[in-house]
Amino acid sequence: MALDPATIVLMSTVMAVAMSVVLYSAHSSFPREIKGLKQWAISLVLLAFGSGIYASTSGLLGNILSPLCANAVILWGLGFGLIGTQMFYSRESSWWLFHFVWVLGMVASGYYVIVNPDYSGRLAIFSVLAFVLYSYQVVLIWGYGERHFSTVFFGLLMLFQSVVVLIRGVLAMTHSSDDMNQFVSGPHQNLYLLTSHFMTLLLTVGFMTVATRRLQTILERRSTLDPLTQVLNRRGFNEVYAKEHALMRREQTVMTMLSIDLDYFKAINDCYGHSTGDRVLTDVASVIAKALRASDHVARFGGEEFVVLLPATGLERGHHVAERIQTVLRAPRSETESEQSAAAAALPPYTVSIGIACQVSPDEDLDNILLRADRALYCAKERGRDRIEIAAEAVLPLHASA
Repeated sequence: MALDPATIVLMSTVMAVAMSVVLYSAHSSFPREIKGLKQWAISLVLLAFGSGIYASTSGLLGNILSPLCANAVILWGLGFGLIGTQMFYSRESSWWLFHFVWVLGMVASGYYVIVNPDYSGRLAIFSVLAFVLYSYQVVLIWGYGERHFSTVFFGLLMLFQSVVVLIRGVLAMTHSSDDMNQFVSGPHQNLYLLTSHFMTLLLTVGFMTVATRRLQTILERRSTLDPLTQVLNRRGFNEVYAKEHALMRREQTVMTMLSIDLDYFKAINDCYGHSTGDRVLTDVASVIAKALRASDHVARFGGEEFVVLLPATGLERGHHVAERIQTVLRAPRSETESEQSAAAAALPPYTVSIGIACQVSPDEDLDNILLRADRALYCAKERGRDRIEIAAEAVLPLHASA
């Protein structure tokens, strides 16, 4: 027994509205870095409303206005989906394409409804326009999506939907209107109607999958980064050190640690205020990061203390990096226009003291090398600040002989 088209539309409409609520709720609660959720929620509502117009209107009003209004609303829905995908991948929104597609769709619908009534012709044009919007998103997902299962899942769904609407358009050119009209009950028509509405919901699930993956990435990054300076926090540093330590043991290399502390930072806060102190912390983190290689790591350990890990690096280069950091900080500098308005005052002058410790044995643990670097740092503080001191070599316990 064939399913009633109106029942299919009603069920899918209810589900679409429910999914739009889920999307809008995610838009309200997810971090602002995750964009496009609101546009996808609007897209679902428009698609559901457009299908409802097709299914519920009858008579003269339905024969003329229903197809025109429904096509416009559905094309708006598809367009908002494209805009949402572009926003999610931080691409410029193609509003020109959005308006071009729905205007062209209205002109074609008007011709095939009023001038030359032909359902197949109208369906063919509509399918081609839908294919353009879906295939554009396939290109976006493929070109800018993260290489992850969620992206593959979303991309394959979008590709499948693109192929389905294209095949639908080709069939519209070779079959009669009765064979293609999805609101005339029949096995083929009902199958397409069910598939098209189910895919709309499934595409939403796919988009939520990539959005949730983005959320997971953001939360993981936030858990390992210092919120003020955007360098690693202690947890993130521990994770990085564990990886570099394993590589050191495997390749028999050495590592060097820099313990860096701002001199008289409390005086800066007292004289200039904590907001200026925060800008100083951000500035020194930026200076340190620019002095490092891509393979090096910098972390803020709280307060005004920073730690730098230099993998596969001995004392000589570690000392060179420390000198470069101090040289930059001693030179007069002010914040750039992008970081602060032109009216903002220059940063107060400040210096740092640095302790250096080299790890030559993989048997030394993180706590011990940090302790040696801190002792060298304290020595630099005691000897007048704004200087570099090198820690004594590690004394490791002797292993019992067999």
